[in-house]
Amino acid sequence: MAKHLFLLPGDGIGQEAMGEVRKIIAHMNDAMSADFVTDEGLVGGCAYDAHGAAISDADMEKAMAADAVLFGAVGGPKWDSVPYEVRPEAGLLRLRKDMELFANLRPAICYPALAAASSLKPELVDGLDILIIRELTGGVYFGEPKEIIDLGNGQKRGIDTQIYDTYEIERIAGVAFELARTRKNAVCSMEKRNVMKSGVLWNQVVTEIHKAKYSDVKLDHMLADAGGMQLVRAPKQFDVIVTDNLFGDMLSDVAAMLTGSLGMLPSASLGAPDGKTGKRKALYEPVHGSAPDIAGKGIANPIAMIASFAMCLRYSFNMITEADNLEKAIATVLDQGIRTGDIMADGCRQVGTGDIGDAILKEFAGLSA
Repeated sequence: MAKHLFLLPGDGIGQEAMGEVRKIIAHMNDAMSADFVTDEGLVGGCAYDAHGAAISDADMEKAMAADAVLFGAVGGPKWDSVPYEVRPEAGLLRLRKDMELFANLRPAICYPALAAASSLKPELVDGLDILIIRELTGGVYFGEPKEIIDLGNGQKRGIDTQIYDTYEIERIAGVAFELARTRKNAVCSMEKRNVMKSGVLWNQVVTEIHKAKYSDVKLDHMLADAGGMQLVRAPKQFDVIVTDNLFGDMLSDVAAMLTGSLGMLPSASLGAPDGKTGKRKALYEPVHGSAPDIAGKGIANPIAMIASFAMCLRYSFNMITEADNLEKAIATVLDQGIRTGDIMADGCRQVGTGDIGDAILKEFAGLSA
């Protein structure tokens, strides 16, 4: 059966990184009979320029109908002054909300060849393999009221509301425990129960569902600020981390830098399984932003985008061998000393976006032959 992919390259380097994934999709169709069918739309600033919205209703419908969405990056100084409701990031938030993508998976893997590129000592990150599970459709990013109130006398008040219901915590914790069973069987839940009522509830619900359904998995609790400290102190103590929307946003960016560059970190955002087919709506994206300062120069690192496609193969299409081979191809190219500027090291060869993409494709083709 045809596998329908909807591509949303977005702004800045999203366009260039997505170009390297298009090469891999074309190869898989031509040489491996993968039967991918692709369509493409606009999201972010480019969508605002074309439609006056961060994503059009027509493209939103295509995203809802696709088997998976591949997303690049959005934003840039060009759109800093557009209204809040149609800012480039609103397109991504709408995709997450309308597709009900409640589970964000962000692996932080330090390839041995890049251990020296981390801001930490190599021995702290060599062999690092963490999976951060971030709740994506609740919490302070979506809670109401969300507003700025004029108090008079030159004073204003900004309000964002942190809200979580029991079911939201249960379902994200369930994802974390189930994925931990496929890894090292250990989960660390992070919140701020010492100062936030939502953190108290989060801790209670995670503890209860662990006792009821997942007592075979080791569970630890940690305050989120302490978790951030421990990520830079001794990151390899963690296997799976589960946390809320706000803390997950921050902690996953911290974890990204452990790997050497934001250009290395992929992510998957998944919905609940369909009751009839078992399929999940899914969106895959690199964690990095649109990097307008280097956009169009052909020097961006496309590895996070390519690794996001590997996650797509794994989670949306159950193409485990192909996903493994693509990830092995990335590791092999890095072992060969081929680098973009953000991960450059002494003794390596610096190349551009297309060159490193071609090198990964060549290795992937060889492994898949």
